[in-house]
Amino acid sequence: MSGWLGGTYLWVQAIHVISVITWMAAILYLPRLFVYHAVATPGGEHSEQLKVMERRLHKAIMNPSMIVAWVLGLALFVHLGAWTSGWMHAKLLLVVLLTVMHAAFSRWRKAFAADENPHSQRFYRVMNEVPTLLMIGTVILVIVKPF
Repeated sequence: MSGWLGGTYLWVQAIHVISVITWMAAILYLPRLFVYHAVATPGGEHSEQLKVMERRLHKAIMNPSMIVAWVLGLALFVHLGAWTSGWMHAKLLLVVLLTVMHAAFSRWRKAFAADENPHSQRFYRVMNEVPTLLMIGTVILVIVKPF
C-alpha cells in the first residue's frame, strides 16, 4: 500500500487520522461550551465570551477538520476498494451520523449567537455524549472489522 502515488498512502492515512482526532476534539468540546452557555445570561459578558469561543472552534477547527477527514477518508475508501466490506458500510453510517451531529451543533451555535438558545443545559449534557458513542463504534469497526 505504501506504493500508492509514490508512498503518499501513509501520508494520506496519517493526515486523515489527524483530522479525525481534531474533528472529534472539537465536536466533543463544543457541546460542553453549550452546557455553560445555556446558563449564561444572554448578552452578558460570559455569554459574549462563549460566543467567540464557539465561533472560533466551529469555524477554525471543527469545519476544516471535518472536510479534510471526509475528503481523505473517501480517497482511502476508493483506494482500498472497500465497496463490499460490511464494516466499512457501518463505519460510513456512523460517520454520516457524526456529520449530522456536526450540523446540529452548527445550528445550535447560530442560535446561541443570536441569543435564541432553544434547549436546556441538561439537553446539551446528553448531546455531548452522542459523538463519544459514535466514535467508539467507529473505532471498533475500523480496528476489529467484525463483518
